[in-house]
Amino acid sequence: MSEAAESRLMRELHDEHSAALWSYALHLTSGDRARAEDVVQETLLRAWRHPRVLDQSQGSARAWLFTVARRIAIDGWRSAAARSEVTTDAPPELSVPDGTERAVQGWLVADALGELSLRHREVLSLCYFQGLSVADAAVRLGVAEGTVKSRTHYALRALRLVLEERGVTR
Repeated sequence: MSEAAESRLMRELHDEHSAALWSYALHLTSGDRARAEDVVQETLLRAWRHPRVLDQSQGSARAWLFTVARRIAIDGWRSAAARSEVTTDAPPELSVPDGTERAVQGWLVADALGELSLRHREVLSLCYFQGLSVADAAVRLGVAEGTVKSRTHYALRALRLVLEERGVTR
């Protein structure tokens, strides 16, 4: 068959069957217009690749097109892409912070503080959790302000190491 004859038959096939094929594909895809367009396009492409279909009578050509469209739709349903892809007209809901993450972090820090020495726990408790100044913490502990600063530095370093050992990173 010549290329011109194939082109003419393909145009005739399209003119005679495209509306019915579109309607059928839309039904197969549950109204998903984009997917229906893909099914019709792939069906007509397969018809073009199999010129023997172009020579068939109107009824048998339509039956062949519908069968191919149905198989393409079924293959689409079975594919991994169709199972993992979800289309929607609304974006997903935004997550609302519920304090869970903060509570878990608090438990991790409290547990890690238990691994520190008593002196380190005291200085962190006074300076960070009770909000005392270095001078006030020094008076409460009965040590020099420089000692409070030094203990705070080493306490934070030790706390960071304990948290890293437990897999907690910044």
